[in-house]
Amino acid sequence: MTTAIHQNAPAGDQARDGLRAANDAARTPSESVASIHRLLGAQGYISSEAIATALFIAQSLEKPMLVEGPPGVGKTELAKAVSAITGKPLIRLQCYEGLDEAKALYEWKYSKQLLYTQVLKDKLADVLSGAEGLKASVARLHEFDDTFFSEEFLEPRPLLKALWEPEGAVLLIDEIDKADDEFEAFLLELLSDYQISIPELGTIRARQKPIVFLTSNNTRDLSDALKRRCLHLHIPFPDQALERAIIRSRVPDAEEKLRTQLVAFVQSLREMDLKKVPAISETIDWARTLVLLHARELDRALVENTLNVLLKFQDDIERVGEKLNDLVGKAKSNLR
Repeated sequence: MTTAIHQNAPAGDQARDGLRAANDAARTPSESVASIHRLLGAQGYISSEAIATALFIAQSLEKPMLVEGPPGVGKTELAKAVSAITGKPLIRLQCYEGLDEAKALYEWKYSKQLLYTQVLKDKLADVLSGAEGLKASVARLHEFDDTFFSEEFLEPRPLLKALWEPEGAVLLIDEIDKADDEFEAFLLELLSDYQISIPELGTIRARQKPIVFLTSNNTRDLSDALKRRCLHLHIPFPDQALERAIIRSRVPDAEEKLRTQLVAFVQSLREMDLKKVPAISETIDWARTLVLLHARELDRALVENTLNVLLKFQDDIERVGEKLNDLVGKAKSNLR
């Protein structure tokens, strides 16, 4: 990772300089980490010190960052925030089972190649003019190989787009754990050397090294080879203090009393045996819902009528409903 932000620079300069001043030689590491923390906060991403420190290390060592954790804790949002801070485009590759290089790296523009083939066929007599014998004619035709397999006929996909960005990009390889082992192996060259190999063109190196994030929901174990090439960061669910800060930033209209109670309620749900516990994104949506309903504090009826915002399975809603009085009472008494 090669970019960082001048904390005292104008907003326009910040967008151009990215994260560089956070790693300026004039700064101590602790000042750089604090600067990154503030810059993320300015984008509405309330980070922990561990996240800001990992980002500082990754950009200093120019290493991709593998961000793991349960769904909805802000893994993808971290890449979006860095894109906003640096002013670099976010290029996203969503992984899925069966993903291959044709969808991730490049495809040849076959229709355009066929069109040019037809043009060549129509001009064949002119092309072979002066060639004596079969060997000379074949050699003449081989001269067109580089034309048909050149960058002009290449359709870049996310990985190649990130390498071709002249000013660099933020490359997000999202949910890498959903891809196959073979695709992991395919990524190793990119992650270690910021380059890829195309048989017809050779090795293509990054015009400027992208800032690379890989995310994983831990649905399967990733290979040691992939992990060795990345700096690892695990983002757990936030504690109450951090989650209140997130809600304060994202839903400023929520009163402090309501914010404290709703966060305490959500934290209690995460301790239960549910199919899907609420993520930070659900907490934010619920806070917005409660503000929309002009709520100033929790009560049983209000929570019962809005549980579907927090919980995505009916079994979970019913399980929580059985303990709703206790959960609401605990949240209202929790003023930590």
